[in-house]
Amino acid sequence: MTDSPAARLQVLFEGHRLTPTQRRIAHCMVRRAADAPFLSSVELAELAGVSQPSVTRFAVALGFDGYPALRRHLRDVAPAESSGAAAANEYQQAVEAEIENLRHLAEVLADPAPVERAGRLLAASRPLLVLGLRAAASQAYGFSYFAAKVHPDVRLLDEGGTMLADRVDAAVRAGATTLLCFALPRHPREVVDALAHAQAAGLTVVTVADSAFAPVAAHSDLLLPAAVGTGLAFDTACAPMLLGRVLLEAMCDGLPDAQARLEEFDAGAAARGLFVE
Repeated sequence: MTDSPAARLQVLFEGHRLTPTQRRIAHCMVRRAADAPFLSSVELAELAGVSQPSVTRFAVALGFDGYPALRRHLRDVAPAESSGAAAANEYQQAVEAEIENLRHLAEVLADPAPVERAGRLLAASRPLLVLGLRAAASQAYGFSYFAAKVHPDVRLLDEGGTMLADRVDAAVRAGATTLLCFALPRHPREVVDALAHAQAAGLTVVTVADSAFAPVAAHSDLLLPAAVGTGLAFDTACAPMLLGRVLLEAMCDGLPDAQARLEEFDAGAAARGLFVE
C-alpha cells in the first residue's frame, strides 16, 4: 500500500468533525503534504488564510495537545527519502508525485461502492449537468465529450457568469436530478456558489475534487477525491482525469443502451470518414 504524505494526512483527518475553518486548514495541509511536517503554526496559518489560534484548535480537534505535537507526529511517521528520489530532477519528481497520486486513487477505488453509486446517479439524470470552471473546465469538457456518446442529454457548464444559475434552473425544469462537478485548485468562489444553488434547487451534487477537505465539500452530496500534483508551476491533474474516466465507465454500467449507442456512433463516424485511421 502506498504511504504518500497526502494519503497519510487524509487518513489522519478522516473521522473527525471539523469546522469550515479547520477543513480549510486540512485542505491546505493535504495540498502541501510534503512540506506540512516542517511548517510552523504561523506559516500554516498564513498559507491557509486563517489565524494562528485556529491552527492550534485544529490540532486539538485531531486529538493532539497542540500544533507542535501534531507536527512531531507528522515528522515521526514521514518515511525517509530514498536516494533515487533525492537524485531526481524537478521534472522527474513531478512525474513520481503523479504516480503516487494514481496509486492512492487505486487504493481508494478498492471500495467501488461510491463510484458505482455516482454512476447510477449520473445515468439516471435526464438531462445531466457537468460543471467545471477555470482549471477544471478541461476536465468537465473531456467528461462531457465522452458522456454525450452514451447519455441522451449532457449539458456542459464550463463558463461562469450570471447565466450559470439560469442554466441550472432550466435543467432542473427539464428533469435533471444530478450535477457532476469537477473542482480543482484554485477553487473559484463561483463554483461553490453554483453548487449551493444546485442543491437548493433539488439537485444531487457529485463532485470530483482534489481532496475531501476542498471548499466544495460543504455543498457536495457525494465527493470523490483525487489529488493533484503541485510540484510544477501549474498543477497536474492526472488522477482527477482518470477518476472522470472511471465515472464514465460506472455511468455506462447504468445505461442499458450504452453499447448500442457507441456502436451507432462508430458506424456513423465510419460512414462520414470522421477519423483518419
